[in-house]
Amino acid sequence: MNDVKKPNTELRGLQSTFRALRSSNYRLFFIGQGVSLIGTWMQTIAMSWLVYRLTGSAFLLGIVGFSSQFPIFIIGPLAGVLVERHNRHRILIFTQSLAMLQAFALATLVLTNTVTVWAIIALSILLGLVNSFDMPARQTFVLEMVERKEDLGNAIALNSSLFNGARLIGPSIGGVLIAAVGEGICLLFNGLSFLAVIFCLMAMRLRPTKIEVKETHMLRELKEGFSYAFGFAPIRYIILLLALVSMVGMPYTVLMPVFAGEILQGGAQTLGFLMAASGTGALIGTIYLASRKTALGLGKIVAVAAGIFGTGLILFSLSRVVIFSTALMMLTGFGMVLQMASSNTILQTIVDDDKRGRVMSLYVMALVGIAPFGSLLAGILAQNIGAPNTLMLGGICCIVASILFFIKFRPSGDTAHGIYDKKRPIQ
Repeated sequence: MNDVKKPNTELRGLQSTFRALRSSNYRLFFIGQGVSLIGTWMQTIAMSWLVYRLTGSAFLLGIVGFSSQFPIFIIGPLAGVLVERHNRHRILIFTQSLAMLQAFALATLVLTNTVTVWAIIALSILLGLVNSFDMPARQTFVLEMVERKEDLGNAIALNSSLFNGARLIGPSIGGVLIAAVGEGICLLFNGLSFLAVIFCLMAMRLRPTKIEVKETHMLRELKEGFSYAFGFAPIRYIILLLALVSMVGMPYTVLMPVFAGEILQGGAQTLGFLMAASGTGALIGTIYLASRKTALGLGKIVAVAAGIFGTGLILFSLSRVVIFSTALMMLTGFGMVLQMASSNTILQTIVDDDKRGRVMSLYVMALVGIAPFGSLLAGILAQNIGAPNTLMLGGICCIVASILFFIKFRPSGDTAHGIYDKKRPIQ
């Protein structure tokens, strides 16, 4: 029997870094999601360049970013309750299918030259509604795909590496395609890429999971989830830091077309290189996290990572040379994903299983749902004080927040240590 399942401690090198891929269902997810995410990032860069080309407005870039994410803020917590009540596998097949239809609709409008900024905003709102259910379902579904609970932290890190590996490849391909044949082909490829993840989801062989039938009112469960999350200091401080960084730091992506076109005097390819550089730094960060064998010490990493992210934003705002800006985007991406993935791992490790959907919906709301307000604010500030000053201000706020988090989170270290040992030790 010992030969069938070797302890994690015996794994070395790449075998240890990619240990979650031992689970066949997670392998399928990893492959399908990898293809789909490349398409998603191609659409992201195509959308931002399309809006900037049509309007030349930093404010409307902010509006589009707002419209695609604000639904997550409004219905995200309620979606977390629904995710706990229903089959996550079926939810994901449904949401991925809807996202595919949205991509095809957008591609059709662009390829037929009938697209308007208002159509983009409407379809962005639709995608935001879909993601409100898709993202918390995907976060909680990881536990069902991974056969060994001790591989959970590694699976979360690999998810982030997948996301950021696609962020490295997608914008690079997208920038070249936009320059060569226009934005429509990028959007079409994104629609087609969803077929991969839908096929892989349907090919999974999952053990039957018992969904507890709850008789309590949904609003009561929602209140219980908020009380649980914000009543426990480690969860509260992680969510608050994510929300603040999402508000003032994450919107840097919305302003990238302005930096590529006006500040650095480039075009769509420059935008692609900048986004790919950010993805490269993020990929390095996720590989580092995947190689870790324990969740202990991640609280300090969260604090340091937020400071690195803020420092990267400040230095990038001062750069006027493409090669320096590209290098600084790597630093920014590294800090961003290190904070995001470390926070995810801590939450998934310490949260009670019966509240996982609700807590992870709050994580998604803090990470993604708050960002549209930051996008809107960034668009307004960029119109009035300029994109560089807007980014510098955001970077300063991130550094201050990282210091406060380090001060506040540190007293909870012993408590968190005990929870790691008790609930889900990662060897």
